[in-house]
Amino acid sequence: MSLKDSLEPIFNKLPAVSSPEGHVHFKNKLMWTLGILVLYFALANVPLFGLSADSIDLFESYRAFFAGASGSLMLLGIGPIVTASIVLQLLVGADVIKLDMSNPSDQAFFQGAQKFMVFVMIVLEALPQIVGGYIQPDAALAATLGVGLDVITFIIFIQICIGGTLVLFMDEVVSKWGIGSGVGLFIVAGVSQQIVTGLFNWTTDSSGLPTGFFPKWIYLLQSGELTGLITSANGILTILVTGGILALVSTVVIFLLVVYVESTRIEIPLAHSAVRGARGKFPVKLIYASVLPMILVRALQANIQMVGLLLSSKGITFLGEFSGSTPINGIMYYLAPIHSPYDWIPSLVRESFTGYGAPVPALWQIGLHVLIDAVFLIVGGIIFALFWIETTGMGAKPTARKIFNSGMQIPGFRRNIGSIEKVMIRYIPKVTVIGGAFIGFLTLVASMLGTLGGAGGTGLLLAVSIVYRLYEDIASEQMMEMHPMVRSFFGQE
Repeated sequence: MSLKDSLEPIFNKLPAVSSPEGHVHFKNKLMWTLGILVLYFALANVPLFGLSADSIDLFESYRAFFAGASGSLMLLGIGPIVTASIVLQLLVGADVIKLDMSNPSDQAFFQGAQKFMVFVMIVLEALPQIVGGYIQPDAALAATLGVGLDVITFIIFIQICIGGTLVLFMDEVVSKWGIGSGVGLFIVAGVSQQIVTGLFNWTTDSSGLPTGFFPKWIYLLQSGELTGLITSANGILTILVTGGILALVSTVVIFLLVVYVESTRIEIPLAHSAVRGARGKFPVKLIYASVLPMILVRALQANIQMVGLLLSSKGITFLGEFSGSTPINGIMYYLAPIHSPYDWIPSLVRESFTGYGAPVPALWQIGLHVLIDAVFLIVGGIIFALFWIETTGMGAKPTARKIFNSGMQIPGFRRNIGSIEKVMIRYIPKVTVIGGAFIGFLTLVASMLGTLGGAGGTGLLLAVSIVYRLYEDIASEQMMEMHPMVRSFFGQE
């Protein structure tokens, strides 16, 4: 008996959300999606019982695309789901686990393995934070209840695991009963909340200025401090960065650029083999694998940083030292993602490191930091994009089979899977590589310029792309509701 045969019964017994029997009407899908979104926001505002205010959020810089909330049941966010996906995609892509993703049986095994890995990753991402002392129990609460700190710590651990499990099943509910995916929905919710906060938040930051863009400028104009900023040593740079102008322009430009790129595609003509005059097109988008592989790249970096941070907390500093959750030297500094202009503009880097009480990196060190992040995003974007289309059934071979099974063919070619596959191979892998590299470069630029609310370049790109695709999904769902024959064309009951 092979390993697959041994594990398959275990994966089949894992708890799962039941699939709908037949077609789910658009209104019901919309209600399920909105319901899960409301539940997500509610859980993100449920604090962890017994958590001390002295706790440190390891993933504070990654909140935008991990879709979590510090100190709440949603502490882990989609981190375990993404990490499990990374591990499995690397194993399948390297042929360590031999699966044919065009085979329904292997697809079911992959999904079961992914769910099992998510449960494992929930524990593996929660335990290091507790053992490392970053998640701390409330000593006053323990004294009030008359129990030891270990009891409170165990209660916190259970809550984190429950929250991670709820995220997994909420994602499954949206995927089966709603529109799009829960992972994408939670990312959009988190990023949108940060952008709105970045525009209208009246609370002050460490500099004494309001955090939100509009309140900040109202304050600067009313208080007269604008003149002082303009006449300072780095007047223009201070206005652009501190005033939020660079973040606002970056946010708007990235939004428009992603919408434009999402609509850029190669359309392969199709004709129905049995119905004369029935024609269609198969679109191969420039961002064919979507921007979701960027989550995998950033999640990989986040996990690398977590390892370095945990080692540093135990006094093992050969990989680098940290100030809070920020690496200040060693290899971890170079492997850390770029989040804002404070990570690469020399004068702003100097300002940041002075606050950390650490030596300021030399110009060549800053340049190497940017270069390594660029390699991570561009090369990683290409690799994960290729893995993504293969593990999600978007590759040339599965796509050719879907087109053939739908009764369509490419005009001028014989009606067989091989002919369709040859045409798909001509376009899909090349477009996937170009799209992965382009979206990696775009993420780098957005991260370097910064965004409103600290959503980050990755978070902003993900949110815009997901919203655009959600709009397309909604339009497709409405079309299918109006035309039952279209639903049967897509293989629905």
